[in-house]
Amino acid sequence: MPAISYFLHILFGLLRLLDKVSLQENFVPYRPEDEIERLLRVRQKGKNTDMKKRKLRLPLIVYDILILLCADAMLLVFYKGEAVLTWQGVLLHSAISFASVLTVRCIGGIYQQIWRYGGIQCYIRLLVVDAVAFLVDVTIERTLPLLMEIEKVSVGRLFSLASVNLLAALTIRMVYRYAFKCGSEQSAWGSFLRWLLLLFSGDEMVQPVPETEKKIKIAIIGAGRVGVNLAEELLGNPRANYTPRCFVDTNSEKAGRSVHGIPVLLEGETTMRELHRYEVQEVVFAIPGLADEKKQALYAMYMGAGYRIKVYDYPTVQSAGKKRYLREFDIEELLFRKPIIISDERTSSYYRDKVILITGGGGSIGSELCRQLAKMVPRQIIVLDIYENGAYDVQQDLRIAYGKALDLEIEICSITNKDALRKVFRRYQPQIVINAAAHKHVPLMEKNCVEAVYNNVFGTRNLVEVCEESGTERFMMVSTDKAVNPTNVMGATKRMCEMIVQSASSWGNAVYSATRFGNVLGSAGSVIPLFKRQIANGGPITLTDKRIIRYFMTIPEASQLVLESGAMAQNGELFVLDMGKPVRILDLAENMIRLSGVEGIEIVETGLRPGEKLYEELLVKTGELDKTDNSLIFVERDAPLPKEEISRRLEILEEACASGDDDTVRRALKEVVPTFRSPEEVNDEADEAAEMKLQQAAVGV
Repeated sequence: MPAISYFLHILFGLLRLLDKVSLQENFVPYRPEDEIERLLRVRQKGKNTDMKKRKLRLPLIVYDILILLCADAMLLVFYKGEAVLTWQGVLLHSAISFASVLTVRCIGGIYQQIWRYGGIQCYIRLLVVDAVAFLVDVTIERTLPLLMEIEKVSVGRLFSLASVNLLAALTIRMVYRYAFKCGSEQSAWGSFLRWLLLLFSGDEMVQPVPETEKKIKIAIIGAGRVGVNLAEELLGNPRANYTPRCFVDTNSEKAGRSVHGIPVLLEGETTMRELHRYEVQEVVFAIPGLADEKKQALYAMYMGAGYRIKVYDYPTVQSAGKKRYLREFDIEELLFRKPIIISDERTSSYYRDKVILITGGGGSIGSELCRQLAKMVPRQIIVLDIYENGAYDVQQDLRIAYGKALDLEIEICSITNKDALRKVFRRYQPQIVINAAAHKHVPLMEKNCVEAVYNNVFGTRNLVEVCEESGTERFMMVSTDKAVNPTNVMGATKRMCEMIVQSASSWGNAVYSATRFGNVLGSAGSVIPLFKRQIANGGPITLTDKRIIRYFMTIPEASQLVLESGAMAQNGELFVLDMGKPVRILDLAENMIRLSGVEGIEIVETGLRPGEKLYEELLVKTGELDKTDNSLIFVERDAPLPKEEISRRLEILEEACASGDDDTVRRALKEVVPTFRSPEEVNDEADEAAEMKLQQAAVGV
């Protein structure tokens, strides 16, 4: 025993010395003498090996050699079957197996794997490579007897040798990976794992987490792919602030089982008691496809039980490039339907290698349009905005994400300045123009009618005219549902913009289209940020009227709709989206209060604001609209007004704006936009219709 212990100490010391040596990626099949020469050359020159290249860890090769020696000893030396080999036969066949396995593993890149992070792909690679090595070994063993007289070994014996070697190689790597992932535990078991890690590779980087660094114990909702990935990341990072204690899943088949030693609990009545037993402090949602109703119910349950709740952001195809991280839940995720992914490869291919100009590119919609377009590999993106801070923010975001791979230009300019627009268009010659620049705040535009017309209407006219002068291929306008039977100045100006664009489609050379959508979650001036601030301040939440209902969509949805509809446009289309069910703002406020976990928040009515109506018009009436290839996108076709008629209406607005009087401009808008009505008139009609429905329901009609 002392002799064996002394031998092991010498061997492990040698392994730790060899562990400091690495080979470059382009290598020949392993030969010890070559490695010794390489080591001497490196030391003599005093140069470090290129750290950017993959490394070959020698201890792993040495361990594989020891495994091969043990397997050969078992099946070639101590095997007492029919064919007992001589020492010459043992040495020859051992040399063949050594050469086959090590050469094929080197060629197959087995020793370039970082096994401490190895997953199923690494183990499959080893399985496939060793299968090839077995075939090579069998081929050599069957060919050599034809060339010389040697002792034969059966295929079954060779297969047993390959199987034992593969099993031992897989075991040694799994043990190493487990030791690296779990060696930070401050326990006797953790100490043993750290000793194993030191034994395998001389790796001393894993240290026990001090008692002062208490990790937050979490329960992971979802024992699927995303949840397991999260658990693996936390287990593999000794310095992570979180440690998974259990999974919670709705699948009864997973209940009672474990993943990486972490138990899987069945979501139900016993869950809370189990979470308490496992000392869970926070709950992390890791089920991207969880139904909205179920998500809300689980959120309310865990929030009511006093747990802090987070969500694990895991990158998908649509969110490629984003980092994985734990974050707080956005209220929007719990209130509305799952966002619809609209953009497809056909859309992406249309914008690829195009020069695209986005007006209002620093705004909520405009900046998201830039982010979506950047993924589609355009030739150049030009962000045009009068507000330099927003333009700067989107510039920095895209530079961080894409660097020099994206050709991005920023122009600070107002669309009301036609001469400045001409200079920008001459400089860049954009092929596609997307107009997302507009004044959109309803109450503010009621008090600033002149500015609303100048920016929204005349700005759109300027863009259309400059597009025609510069030979732009396509013009896409961002519109709103408030343009449908408008009751406010903002909606009326956007409806006038739609008519300008549709008219241009009848006489212009470019392809023109407009896209309508409803309220956008998280955009500047939207109700969600306002409610969040009011809840954070302790309330109250202010509503203009508890009867108000609205359609909602996310900023990415709105942006993707604009891009896809613009790509499919033929000319003159007015695109609308099937936005699902409307949301009552009162229900929205109540849900936000409930989900925030804050008690005592009041909801106060403040009265309808100027230009505000109770009910937005339905955007989609599928029986009256034309379908597109996308089942969610429809086309409303209006006969475009002649160019002369549009010019006449613009002259009326110009004369009204020249007066500088908001009331005069409002009257002019009602003249040029026949569907523009007062909100009082529309709201009274809505109330009458609602009362009639109640009466009919009461009498059973």
